[in-house]
Amino acid sequence: MNSFGKLFKITTFGESHGTAIGGVIDGCPSGLTLDFDWIQDQLDRRKPGQSSIVTQRKESDTVEFLSGIFEGKTTGASIGFIIPNDNQKSNDYDHIKGVFRPSHADFTYEKKYGIRDHRGGGRTSARETANWVVGGAVAKHIIPEVKITAFVSAVGELKMTEDYSHYNFDSIEETAVRCPDLELAAQMINRIKEIRKEGNTIGGEVTCVIQNMPIGLGEPVFDKLHARLGQAMMSINAVKGFEYGDGFSAIAKTGSEMNDQFNPDGSTQSNHSGGIQGGVSNGMDIYFKVAFKPVATLMSTQTTLTVDGDMIEMQGKGRHDPCVVPRAVPIVESLAAMVIADMQMLQKARG
Repeated sequence: MNSFGKLFKITTFGESHGTAIGGVIDGCPSGLTLDFDWIQDQLDRRKPGQSSIVTQRKESDTVEFLSGIFEGKTTGASIGFIIPNDNQKSNDYDHIKGVFRPSHADFTYEKKYGIRDHRGGGRTSARETANWVVGGAVAKHIIPEVKITAFVSAVGELKMTEDYSHYNFDSIEETAVRCPDLELAAQMINRIKEIRKEGNTIGGEVTCVIQNMPIGLGEPVFDKLHARLGQAMMSINAVKGFEYGDGFSAIAKTGSEMNDQFNPDGSTQSNHSGGIQGGVSNGMDIYFKVAFKPVATLMSTQTTLTVDGDMIEMQGKGRHDPCVVPRAVPIVESLAAMVIADMQMLQKARG
């Protein structure tokens, strides 16, 4: 399943250490003027090697559009694009050719398909997410009025305590960790550096806020807006949890505490629902959290299994993120944009 979306749809291809990655975007309306510099800026936010707390793989992540665009505008035809892999170091993975890395997809892919590309994980690599950033950047041109903002809200035990309304989103890009709480951000950066020195990794959380939402997006029963957002976020490598609105904290509330009371204009006095009721957007801010596990590749010794059934000692090599959440921020935004653009097109198709 290499495709995502219904009317606005992206189909992707490529492996971490193949010649290139890329994709085809179908359903994009004609006549949109694309801001190519801005699209590249979004890719630059995700690319490796951008700071001292992420993988040092050096990739330009320069996207080349091949079709569906004429004189800077979309034609309504399929938009093809490609992102070359410039900095392959496949030899870094020779030591795991016949080895299943703990908590990676190596074992499951080998058993499912009978073959796997061990170079950086092949198709299972998070390098695939660069394609999603292109798709999300194009999708944002369809919904310019909707503001989608993601940020790092936790790294390990370091967690933001106030809700998003207390923070200045303009400060998110001021730190390498992309946390709007600048004091906490400095602690997060130090923690990630400590973990890297130990040869270990650490998990984290990304919060996303979607503002200026139209009312009525979402397709009950099985295509509820939060269900589609959840599917998108759970498709990201290393994601282990998705929570929207009050989420799991709602179980400790009573109905009188949880219900969002109406104002005369249809807005609500609170937003415990996270901007979605009955699977449909109600015009309030949508907010959700995405939990990322620690990266599975460690620069310290682990015991693991070989394809021959032997137990051996192994140690990771190559270039890996000690914590994925700083680079995950634009990925979360991009997938959210594709979901909202697709849902808006579905709503408009109703006539």
